[in-house]
Amino acid sequence: MSVAPDCMPSFKALQYRFAAHLRDPAANPPPPGIEERRLQIYRELFFNNVDSLLSTGFPVIRRILGRDAWQLLVRRFYAEHESHTPLFPEIGREFQRYLQARAERGSDDHPFLVELAHYEWVELALSLDENEIDAVTHDPNGDVIGGAPVVSPLAWLLQYRFPVHQVREDFRPQEPSAQPNFLVVSRNRSDEIVFTELNALSFKLLEVLKANPGVTGLDVIEALVNALGATGAQDMSEAAKAMLLRFRERDILLGTN
Repeated sequence: MSVAPDCMPSFKALQYRFAAHLRDPAANPPPPGIEERRLQIYRELFFNNVDSLLSTGFPVIRRILGRDAWQLLVRRFYAEHESHTPLFPEIGREFQRYLQARAERGSDDHPFLVELAHYEWVELALSLDENEIDAVTHDPNGDVIGGAPVVSPLAWLLQYRFPVHQVREDFRPQEPSAQPNFLVVSRNRSDEIVFTELNALSFKLLEVLKANPGVTGLDVIEALVNALGATGAQDMSEAAKAMLLRFRERDILLGTN
């Protein structure tokens, strides 16, 4: 059914009022003339869809908060947040933005919540990344120590103040770690998402390799060891070489160029 042009303003106003009621029924009365039973169906349908999507994407946060606190948080997100995209796969990113905004407003959320949300969101984001390992030119059998390693575009370096990879119901840190928490999340050739905990050396090793794609693994190792100027340089060098081989086993390094 077409809508006459002179009816558009009132029709649009009706849509906005209906949407506002669905998002926050307590603060926005429904448009007149709609049966309460029908409104209840719409309210539950829309909220349950958002709740289901976020519960799937953020299972750790949901378990930590518990059912009631989780649903209250989702309802506030649903009512308050102005999304930047209508795409369903981006709802997790919008939820993360909402938690960041809450933190900036001084909410009493867990201090690790924003970082934990990012950590959980990364898994979905990487699974949807359109990069493909097969599209990257590389020699999978190349020597990643003597040759120039190729870092997978599906390997993301992560750094957090809180140990988000360890957070659970019985471990909820209230203060940041003494040292940064380093991780790399990667999607391997079997399309599996793998999280790998790193130390400062292995994180820096991957960071430098990503920034210098034509440099050999050995040159990067020697440069890092010399820059650190630490005792036990030989042991550090051997440890770094072993890291390169382990990274290739996990498809973090694809081989050489």
